[in-house]
Amino acid sequence: MRTLIAALLVLAAAPAVADEAAVARGKTLFEAADCGGCHGLDQPSGGLALKTPFGVFHVPNITPDRATGIGAWSLADFHRALRQGIGPGGTLLFPAFPFPSFTGLADQDIADLYAYLQSLPPVAKPSEPHRLRFPFGWRRLLGGWRALFFHPGPDGPDPARDAVWNRGRYLAHAVAHCEECHTPRNLFGALDESLAFSGNIGGPDGQNAPNITPDKETGIGTWTLADIELLLKSGQTPDFDMVGSGMRAVVRGTARLSDADRHAIAVYLASVPAIHRAGKALP
Repeated sequence: MRTLIAALLVLAAAPAVADEAAVARGKTLFEAADCGGCHGLDQPSGGLALKTPFGVFHVPNITPDRATGIGAWSLADFHRALRQGIGPGGTLLFPAFPFPSFTGLADQDIADLYAYLQSLPPVAKPSEPHRLRFPFGWRRLLGGWRALFFHPGPDGPDPARDAVWNRGRYLAHAVAHCEECHTPRNLFGALDESLAFSGNIGGPDGQNAPNITPDKETGIGTWTLADIELLLKSGQTPDFDMVGSGMRAVVRGTARLSDADRHAIAVYLASVPAIHRAGKALP
């Protein structure tokens, strides 16, 4: 009887332990993806006004408040938003929300991120409407944009590369979504993949993102893997400067990653094609 009772107690406790682990993993993902940089750190209730050539996007409330946040969203709703860029009810989401990168997230990581967000205190704060220039506020136009520029994920690992490189690619593209800032965009606001990671002058919210390809003159080609890892951990560059602007918030997140994950990102960035572009080399 004692053995049976002990077994039942273990089984009863297992879901709670699993939930706590999922929440912890989700918190790391939230920080590594710098979700707080737009939605808010301790209370991701939104409010940031993101200025773009198409107008101003107001970042929404993603706390679990049922009326003004995502408290009424199911895991399937959340998964669809990140993987497909479609909100509950079939609403097409604007790509100012980086679902073209988040589409690469693994199912488990999406579930963990959902678990973390649902664990937060709900905040009753209505999201402000976007203020976009005509005709960019018409969501029906997003169907054409998606047909041209959106490639649903996730992508599988490259069998020609090792596990470290594949992990670095996943973190750089899907989690930290480095391209969203460090890649220039075309007239339609889509990433110009031919210039991936080569810098973006006047990027998100008017901030300049530097060339982080391994070009030795205009990028980070003279940096060692250790240099990249140190920047991702502390924000320090090889010349003992410290990153500023939006990169400071990014480092706050990448500092939460393991040493192995920062190393994987460094390995991947060192492998991308070097692109020579004028502009500052340092973040």
